[in-house]
Amino acid sequence: MRKIKKQYIIPIFIPHLGCPNDCTFCNQRSISGQIKMPTEDEVRKKIESDLKNFKEENSYIEIAFFGGSFTGIDTQMQQKYLSIAYEYIKNKKVDAIRISTRPDYINKTILKMLKKYKVKTIELGVQSTNDYILQRCKRGHTYSDVKRASKLIKRNRFKLGHQVMVGLPESTKLDEIRCAKDISKLKPKIVRIYPVLIIKGTQLEKEYENKEYQPLTVGQAVERCKEMAYIFNKHNIQIIRIGLQNTEEITDPSYKNSDVVAGPYHPAFGQLVDDSIWYDSITDKIKKINVKVKDVKIKVNFADMNNVIGHKKENIKKLKEIYDVDVIVEADNSIKQGKSELQIIQTYDEYMDKVREKIEI
Repeated sequence: MRKIKKQYIIPIFIPHLGCPNDCTFCNQRSISGQIKMPTEDEVRKKIESDLKNFKEENSYIEIAFFGGSFTGIDTQMQQKYLSIAYEYIKNKKVDAIRISTRPDYINKTILKMLKKYKVKTIELGVQSTNDYILQRCKRGHTYSDVKRASKLIKRNRFKLGHQVMVGLPESTKLDEIRCAKDISKLKPKIVRIYPVLIIKGTQLEKEYENKEYQPLTVGQAVERCKEMAYIFNKHNIQIIRIGLQNTEEITDPSYKNSDVVAGPYHPAFGQLVDDSIWYDSITDKIKKINVKVKDVKIKVNFADMNNVIGHKKENIKKLKEIYDVDVIVEADNSIKQGKSELQIIQTYDEYMDKVREKIEI
């Protein structure tokens, strides 16, 4: 059997200099964790340091320029960063480069330069496909920009990624379902889904203080992300992240140094969404059984065990509380990831027969 390559990302965070807009929800210093451009020496040191920490020999390594809008920074600076990354590709220490940018900062000239340095993946900050919501958030681009940039990127044979958000000001669940459907028509290979958090120093913080904006609860954000995930999964679009990466700044709002004021923060937000998807899958299977069940065994790939059980065993507890079903989860690596087998151990009638026998004895 061919061994699957372990994938590694070397993140290089570029601050807000590449973006001309101050979106109501954005504070790039908090999100990227820095306010100044990294020097060429710092970039090299970061790459070398991460390479030393990668243990798998059979691996796929990407250098990723995240944070601000990469193609919006000075062209010479872009080329300096890309040329450093390209050295590692030529020396066969790194396999590819990826960048994140804005839809309105993509054109043929930019793509030609990116191709020269072997950039493989371009992620666009889409956030929403509703022009009113984009304007409300001061994004500075439209859905037409998203469609134009996405088509250009695919036509030039880059791997296309989209980043979207749930809980934007005045965005409803229906808006976000429409967004997922719109994006699916553009056929990106990968997506990231982020719930809106209220970050210090943003316009959204002022709106929150003035009671002009109410953030989603964790439960609401999980449900909305789940609805989007169902649509992306249906169209075979890989979801590579749900929820912002936890950092010293992006952490629990109750912590002294946190830059998160309010919103659906959870340290394992992505897991909560995956857990909820698994919970729905299990309950659907239970409902299809013609008899009321008391005890069931669920077999899944070992990689899915935690999500089936749920964060802090939440799925197991809910199945007991709502359906009065006791669940045993068993690892079986012959089952493909994402799939499951459900076995009835005991029906409710069988359980009651045993109860009656004990009473009679």
